[in-house]
Amino acid sequence: MDQLLTPEPLSTVALVFNLLLGLLLSAGVAWYYARFGEALSNRVKFARLLPILSLITILVISVVKASLALSLGLVGALSIVRFRTAIKDPEELIYLFLAIAIGLGLGADQRVPTVIAVLVITALLVAIRLLAPRAGRKNLYLNIQTPEGEDKGNTLATVNEILARNVRLVDMRRLDRHDRTLQLTYLLDCKDQNTLQRLVNELTEAIPACSFSFIDQSSMPGV
Repeated sequence: MDQLLTPEPLSTVALVFNLLLGLLLSAGVAWYYARFGEALSNRVKFARLLPILSLITILVISVVKASLALSLGLVGALSIVRFRTAIKDPEELIYLFLAIAIGLGLGADQRVPTVIAVLVITALLVAIRLLAPRAGRKNLYLNIQTPEGEDKGNTLATVNEILARNVRLVDMRRLDRHDRTLQLTYLLDCKDQNTLQRLVNELTEAIPACSFSFIDQSSMPGV
């Protein structure tokens, strides 16, 4: 029983090696996400956190893996922590799990399986990107912020009708409602600049109080 409760000495050399390897792997994952990711959020800012997350995970797993008491203490500590930040983009969730997986694998001294798994997953991400038909990649995003009318569905229906009438592809990616204000994000496929201008005019005329912005991700590096 005492052996289970008493932690084994932590090898400093092994810890340093795992941290350096984790930094290398997670930095590569972060670079790929910042360069080729398609999330609407600030990818560069988000990518900077991935190596830190991996290193913290390595440290935690390395400390608690040899002691039942520390493991139980970790469970108790995490039970009182509340994480309020919502991950709204599935792509961000994938890279978060990958960064945590790197930390878990290296923290458990499973170096070779971790390196192989990261390489395989990265190769899969590259293959998906290369094999995706370029003609089908639409990178024009429309962000709309508008106050809701008395009929909550009327504003949304009006926006959808205008978009469907003017563009070839309409794909709603996000809808937020806060203090009677709607925030909408769409992925669009506009035929030309004239179509885009007509869309702007109709939105302005139908919903004078709305504000909107277009983001063309095809002009961003790596897209």
